[in-house]
Amino acid sequence: MFKYYFDQIENVEIWPIISLLIFLTFFIGLIVWLIRIDKKYINKMKNLPIEENKYSD
Repeated sequence: MFKYYFDQIENVEIWPIISLLIFLTFFIGLIVWLIRIDKKYINKMKNLPIEENKYSD
């Protein structure tokens, strides 16, 4: 049933390639960001919930 609809769409074979490129670009960018991120920022974000609770008492 769906094969009929996909046959009617022109250049339907390009969409899986575009989806894969978007997926890979996002995750490669995320990995690069995680490698390059400042360790002070990570520690600040890690301690953030504890610091907020400390001031609310």
